[in-house]
Amino acid sequence: MREVQIAFLGLGNVGSGVYKILQMRKKEFEEKEDLRINIKRILVRNINKKRAVEVDRNILTDNPDDILNDPEISIVAEFIGGEKPALEYLLKALNSGKTIVTANKEVIARHWEKLDEAAKASGAGLYYEASVCGGIPVIKAIQESLQANRIERIMGIINGTTNYILTKMSENNERFEEALRKAQELGYAEPDPTADIEGYDAAFKLSILSTLCFHKRVHLDNILREGITNITLEDISYGRELGYALKLLAIAKDNDGKVEARVHPTFIPLNHPLSSVRSSFNAVYLKGDCFGDMMFFGRGAGDLPTGSAVVSDILTACGRKEHRYMDFGKKTADAVYNDDWKTKYYVRLTVKDQPGVLAEIAGYFGKYQVSIASVIQKGYGDTTAPLIFVTHEASEKSIQKAIAEIRESKYVISVDNLIRVEE
Repeated sequence: MREVQIAFLGLGNVGSGVYKILQMRKKEFEEKEDLRINIKRILVRNINKKRAVEVDRNILTDNPDDILNDPEISIVAEFIGGEKPALEYLLKALNSGKTIVTANKEVIARHWEKLDEAAKASGAGLYYEASVCGGIPVIKAIQESLQANRIERIMGIINGTTNYILTKMSENNERFEEALRKAQELGYAEPDPTADIEGYDAAFKLSILSTLCFHKRVHLDNILREGITNITLEDISYGRELGYALKLLAIAKDNDGKVEARVHPTFIPLNHPLSSVRSSFNAVYLKGDCFGDMMFFGRGAGDLPTGSAVVSDILTACGRKEHRYMDFGKKTADAVYNDDWKTKYYVRLTVKDQPGVLAEIAGYFGKYQVSIASVIQKGYGDTTAPLIFVTHEASEKSIQKAIAEIRESKYVISVDNLIRVEE
């Protein structure tokens, strides 16, 4: 029987999930795979801390060198998260020939080339299935099952925290602050929720997905990013009246070799498959030239769902004689951010309730070739009124120029929101 020595960097939520699965499936792996996976060392900050799983104290260490300098350890699973000190440890492990399995989307999104180069130089592997959408095997599908296809478009709900918040706002009429508080109480959101609610987490994941799909390095600064902090119950209600559901979407398209990548709140038709993705679930909707439309759905976070993806990577790494590398700079070209893409827009204004308002605002839209598809106009019963527009497809550049002039109109009290619409 083949025996593989592995180590963990960190033993938090995901690390504990991986530990549980390896213990649950130990006998199964030995019998079916003829493989014994031995966890030799686990790096923790506090050896004496009470943990979610029972672990032999003798394998715990607070010294990373006990893992990084041990020649018997061939696979290192990293669960620290973030850039520091994770990147330092990962590079040191790769440079010494150890294969890395990680769920760390930030370190992959920011430092992919550096890690890939180190892995290639030493003949080690770099595996990151769990970095995007937890237990949904979308990366492996893109790299293996869909190789015969040219993927043209990605649309995804790839952050469970924001999807939970928007679900609560849509279904329970809860305001953003209340829904966020509940997400924190349930452990979906961190005490500092910035990475989730401002779209950073989704941008990390979109960087990885779009790079794999389009064979172009899509850096974080190539991605338009907006969070959900400006979303109100009014927007959700008006959207529903117009036939839309609101989601934080990660969207990427290959437009004749130019990659368009963006993360932002998005209205989608109520009959779109993504509109039914509720609570903390994730989904990735792909469009390809051969397979057509395809959606992956499942748990995007949690100890066991994410842990299952990590364990799958560990098993793959154990079985591979040669690892896969990205060849950055040879087979890929960097994507470039621009604002020439086209989509539909929802625009909500508060205006003076006077004759001539609609005509003037329509004139600003027309000036920049932004065509209006529908309008909702309702009176407040005082001197102001909400005015909601949905446009036909227009370029980002044109809508922003129109909004800049509308904001200066004597009739406009405020531009309350601009939300993109995808059909």
